[in-house]
Amino acid sequence: MPDVQTLNSGDVIRITFPSAPNLDETQTIRRDGRINLKLIGEVKVVDKTPAELEKELLQAYATQLTSKEITVTVLSSSITVYVTGAVMKQGKVTADRALTVLDAIMEAGGLDLTRAKPKEVKVIRQEEGQVKTYPINIKAVLDGAASEPFYLKPYDTVVVPEKISWF
Repeated sequence: MPDVQTLNSGDVIRITFPSAPNLDETQTIRRDGRINLKLIGEVKVVDKTPAELEKELLQAYATQLTSKEITVTVLSSSITVYVTGAVMKQGKVTADRALTVLDAIMEAGGLDLTRAKPKEVKVIRQEEGQVKTYPINIKAVLDGAASEPFYLKPYDTVVVPEKISWF
C-alpha cells in the first residue's frame, strides 16, 4: 500500500478555509488532473499529497487570507483501470483503494490459466503525453518472488497476453 495518498483524477476533495468559509469548495478532480478554484483559477492537483496541495494553495491565496490555514480532505477516491487478455472477465475495474496489478487481475476474475502467460503481463499507461509500457511478471508475484508491488494509476490498462496454441 502506498504510504501517503496522492490525489488522482476522479477523487472528490474538500478544501476548507477556516478564516474565509466563503472560499470553501468541494471539487471532483478532472481527467486532466486539475480543479478550478475561486480567485486563483486552474490548479493542477493530481499526483500531489493533500499536504503538498495545502502548502501550494497557502502560497496562491497568501494575499487574500488573514489566517494562514487551509485544509484539503479527500472525501472519496476511486480508481478505474482496464484489464484485457487472458483473464476470466475482461473490462473496466473500479476500486475505492489503491490497486496493484494483481488486485486488478483478481477483480477481473483472475487469470485464465489455460491461456494466460503470467510472466509477460504488461501495464500500458499514458504519461506526459506518451504511451509507456511496463512489463510485470505476475508469476513471480504469485510465487512470492517479487518484492515491490506495482500500483496502478487511473486509466491504466493491464494486458494479460495469451499463449499461442496450434491446433
